[in-house]
Parts: sequence; C-alpha cells; structure tokens
Amino acid sequence: MRVCILGVGLSSLTLAKALVNLNIHVDLISQKKNIKINENRTIGISENNIEYFNNHIINIEKIIWKLKKIEILSENLNDEKLLIFEDNKKYLFSIIKNSKLYELLEKNLLKNKFFKKINKKNFVNLNKDYNLIINTDFNNLVSKKYFSKKIIKKYNSLAYVTVMEHDKITNTVATQIFTKKGPLAFLPISNSETSIVFSINSSNIKREENLKDLINNYNFKYKIKKIRNIETFELKSLSLRSYYDSNILAFGDLLHRIHPLAGQGFNMTLRDIKIISRIIKKKIDLGLPIDSSINQEFENKTKHKNFIFSNSIDFIYELFNLERKSKNKIISKSIQKIGNYSSINKLFREIANKGI
Repeated sequence: MRVCILGVGLSSLTLAKALVNLNIHVDLISQKKNIKINENRTIGISENNIEYFNNHIINIEKIIWKLKKIEILSENLNDEKLLIFEDNKKYLFSIIKNSKLYELLEKNLLKNKFFKKINKKNFVNLNKDYNLIINTDFNNLVSKKYFSKKIIKKYNSLAYVTVMEHDKITNTVATQIFTKKGPLAFLPISNSETSIVFSINSSNIKREENLKDLINNYNFKYKIKKIRNIETFELKSLSLRSYYDSNILAFGDLLHRIHPLAGQGFNMTLRDIKIISRIIKKKIDLGLPIDSSINQEFENKTKHKNFIFSNSIDFIYELFNLERKSKNKIISKSIQKIGNYSSINKLFREIANKGI
C-alpha cells in the first residue's frame, strides 16, 4: 500500500505525517530539490486543530504561541472594538512560524521508515505505481491536466507580510483592524515579536506611502524596535469544481484558497486531513483497498462544507469592503451589537475553532 504526494509545502508534509502514522508508505515527490521557506510567514491554528495536531500528527506545543483573546476593531468607529473573543478557561488560537513547523515535520519524516522524499520532474506512469496520488502543487502537469476547472476570485489586493520586533510585553492578544485601506492583523508570536498581515486594496496605496509608516499609524500598543523585510503576495480565493480524477486527489491550497483576514486557510486543510485520515483508517481496519473510492467519499464529506466556509469568509470581507467604499458605520455598528449577545459570540468562536 503506497501513496504519492505531489508538492512539498506545509500541507504536503502535514498530510504525509498523518498518513505514515497509519503505517502507510508515502512518497513525497517534488519538482524542486531545495525549498526556501519564508521566515516572516506565520499561520494560525485553532485550539481544536492544535489538539488534533498534537495527538494524531506530531506534538507542536514547543513551537506555538498561544493567544487568549482576539479583538476585532474598525477604523470607521475610531478603532472601537467590534468583537471580542475570549474564553477564560482556555486559549483560543495559536500562531506558529511556517519555517519552524516545516523544519519539525521534515526532520521527523526523514527519519520515518514509511516515508521517502523524491526529486522528480517527470510524472509519467505514476498511476501504475501508487494506490492513491494526492496533488498539492499548482504548477505541475497533473494540475494543468486534471484540475484546471476552478472558481477564482481576485480581490485586487496585495497582502503585505512581515514580523516586527518590539519591547517585551505580555503578548497574548491578537488584533484585527478593518482599516480604510484594508484588513490589518497583529498576530503575536512571542512576548517580543508580532507577525503582521496587511491586506491592502491596490487602489488604496500610493507609491510614495511607506508601509512601515502605515503599520506605525495603526499600532497602539507596541514599542517597535524593528520591522523586518516585507513580503507581498496577490490575494485571491479559489475553489476547485472537482476534487479528484480517478485515483488522483487535489489537496491543500490547490483545493481551496481563502482571504487571510480570518486566519482560517491552514485550518481548513487540517480539517480535510482529519477527514481523509479517518476514511483511509476505516478502509484499512475493514481490510478494504486504498483506491479511488476514498477520493469520492472525501469529496462527498467535505466539498459542501468547504464551499460554505469559504464563501462565509468572502462574505465577511465584502461586508467590510462595502462599508469602506460607502464610508458609513451601519455594518460595523450592527456587528458590534450582534457580537454582544453571548450565544452568538460563542457560536462565532465554535465555527472558527471547529469549522462548519
């Protein structure tokens, strides 16, 4: 029983580790020999997914930074708090550096007898060699041949990503500000470092504007020592029309990509990993073959949920984008009022934690 995973990103390594833990032979195939991981990129992982990661993939307690509170603010309301999410009994969310998680997963996998990493440019005859092929790579021939039909939405925005170093504080509160230029997130990764993701509409930034000055304008609690190199990437959402073709399954960002404002992209992938791992384990326990039926069952269980969740994030973005364009306060005031109801606030927390 052998599975092939195409691509070597975080989604690939995490899925590979989940599968080798089930004693499944996994070949990880990459077209590139060396992968450079951005030191300034971070991901958020919900409390429920941290628990799953620790118990079923690999323990990551030593490399995560736990957040006790999440505050949502709006510049339209003079930086009033729209929503506050907190639970006195537990943490809500964790932030982790991509590079640290990548290093931990890769190091562990390379020691595992069920795992093999292969550099290969030609994907001919893969179908004959593997029970299941899981593709996470946008740019290979498999994606172009089998997964070209997709729904893409461009936000006409760029995400600016960096890490700032600052004076040491108790740094366990994440802040999301819906500014007049776009959503800005301050995501703590230690008591002296905070990750920043600033999604700016292309029409809202002038060439002469210094992004570091913009960050300083919206910073209200950090004494900044240094802002590291700023990386940018284009923002768009994506959903595949079909999740699989025969025994080839699309996965990770190739399957769905969402706006980063809620920090839910990798959480969606982790929920997918939970589901496909359970499907495969059930097949193994029943003595059934690992074949294309897994892909069909996976699509049936996840496609509608992923579609609803992705569109919910897009709806939130469009709500605040509409308010930004119209320059009124109705939407922010409404959200602020709704968020004061404890039952609704709890529902929002549960969806962010466990998905739909």
